[in-house]
Amino acid sequence: MAPPRKHDTDAILDAARALVLADGPRAAGVAAIAAASGAPVGTLYHRFGSRNGVLTEAWLRALARFQERVMGVAGDQDPVEAGVAMAVAAVRFGRELPDDAKLLLNLRPSDLLDGGPDAEFRSRLDRMNAPLFEHLRRLARDLLGTDGDREIDAVSRAVVDLPYAALRRHANAAELPQWLDADLAATARTLLTSYRR
Repeated sequence: MAPPRKHDTDAILDAARALVLADGPRAAGVAAIAAASGAPVGTLYHRFGSRNGVLTEAWLRALARFQERVMGVAGDQDPVEAGVAMAVAAVRFGRELPDDAKLLLNLRPSDLLDGGPDAEFRSRLDRMNAPLFEHLRRLARDLLGTDGDREIDAVSRAVVDLPYAALRRHANAAELPQWLDADLAATARTLLTSYRR
């Protein structure tokens, strides 16, 4: 059995995220991440391979945390209520993990990574997003009777774009307004209900 890791991966990724959010992507060099996390530079290279590797993992971890929350509430058989729950879960993600939300809201992978995302990153991202896209497709079929581009776009406006815009609006606030969940739920419900065939 391998010995436990001396330097926690989450602490390293938290340090990278903090540097990026405080001073921009260029501030998150391997030496700076090592200093901020307390992990030796060699540990970062061994575990992640490069600066891009650390920042890739930090961004994808934030995405995984977001998707866990959104997909964790998506099981309601009523497509309107499933969509509402997903939209509200996105806001709760922003409340519970504000730094992860800021990372996803404010920085695209191409902003973070030297040379932009590589094929492996894009493949991982596609695999991670596939369940969410399939669920949006199912909601479109259940609400609108078909899952064409227009129908998926309509559902996405209520379930994805609406909470995204709300989170962006309040991203720099000390905390998200408590009323945001209820207001967002009501708006998403109105939109999704209007799509029912």
